[in-house]
Amino acid sequence: MTPDFIQSELKTYKFNVKMTCSGCSGAVSRVLEKAKADGVTEYTVDLPTQEVVVKGTLPYDDVLARIKKTGKEVLSGETV
Repeated sequence: MTPDFIQSELKTYKFNVKMTCSGCSGAVSRVLEKAKADGVTEYTVDLPTQEVVVKGTLPYDDVLARIKKTGKEVLSGETV
């Protein structure tokens, strides 16, 4: 069971990322998989909707920077 103080720090972010092929979504998946060591607990990368949802304790700006590092354009992002 997750302690309450950790649970309260979990955040969910939703990004609209310009991805045109499975290579694009794969690149985003790879950086988010590596980010699990730093606080990402789970993520989904949906190529048809170009939506990336990330859950974890990593700050929004850090997640955004990692996605941008792939070279993909982040059209929008929000905390949900």
